Amino acid sequence: MDRDIFSPIVLPDERLIESSLRPRTLEEFIGQERVKAQLEIFLKASLKRGDTLDHILLYGPPGLGKTTLAYIIASELKVPIQVTSGPAIEKAGELVAILTSLEDGSVLFIDEIHRLGKPIEEILYPAMEEREIDIVIGKGTGARAIRIRLPRFTLVGATTRFGLVSPPLRDRFGIIERLDYYSPEEILKIAERSAKILNVRYEIDALREISNRSRGTPRIVNRLIKRVRDYAEVKGDGFISRSLALEALKLFEIEEHGLDREDLRILETIAYKFGGGPVGIETLSSAIGESGETIEEIYEPYLIKMGYIEKTPRGRVITQNGLKILKARER
Repeated sequence: MDRDIFSPIVLPDERLIESSLRPRTLEEFIGQERVKAQLEIFLKASLKRGDTLDHILLYGPPGLGKTTLAYIIASELKVPIQVTSGPAIEKAGELVAILTSLEDGSVLFIDEIHRLGKPIEEILYPAMEEREIDIVIGKGTGARAIRIRLPRFTLVGATTRFGLVSPPLRDRFGIIERLDYYSPEEILKIAERSAKILNVRYEIDALREISNRSRGTPRIVNRLIKRVRDYAEVKGDGFISRSLALEALKLFEIEEHGLDREDLRILETIAYKFGGGPVGIETLSSAIGESGETIEEIYEPYLIKMGYIEKTPRGRVITQNGLKILKARER
């Protein structure tokens, strides 16, 4: 199976298509109703006052719409957006250049904000609170500090690792919102919308089968639609029927609960190698040959959400639901 199918990270060849499928307004955005309702209030209040929106921190598993919401926030405010990421800002001068180039009222989106270095964060603190930064010109005894006034801006930060955002940075966000996995009904609606944009002909039950295997993640359901569409064009006339969708999903080794081979390896390792657990993340990482960060960020959230494993103070343990999945595969 192509492991990229279940990757919630944007793949290099997907950026253009993903952009075409991205909702442009809060009204178009499907799911995350609590977050949408709150953002709508904050946006309208900001526009009514003619003031900048509070800084916003969006967190949750990858692929759930954090970047999309950042673009929507800028669109609803009718202001420009500048996009960067934590790993891309390596030097203080790079952040200073970004901040001083912002247009008044614009949105600055920093993805993976938990990966900012401490010196970079310290520049952000006064920028977020007072819209000012101090830069040092010269060296040694001739060095002098210059205070630069910044334009008004709203920082939208996104992270998949909320616990890794330092408390001083986290406390400077006025709005903090968690995005969670989508319900089957919401994912089906997203699948229908994407299929229509992509001009895919389909049977609704086919989209339902695809949606059920998408791990509650819009990015994954969009990717599955494209893969099944390719199969339909080669094996048929392009129409995706339920039977053809099931054939394609079987070929791609996509299990009915949305688990991939790596998920099953994690469950099997905890169940059979470590007697059901508990097992620490470093031990589990060594056992399956996958980094602990990848397990915690990519695989574990969904397995916990579905009730297949539990995270305890002593480590990960497999649940009865997880054991049922493994026993069903042995039959």
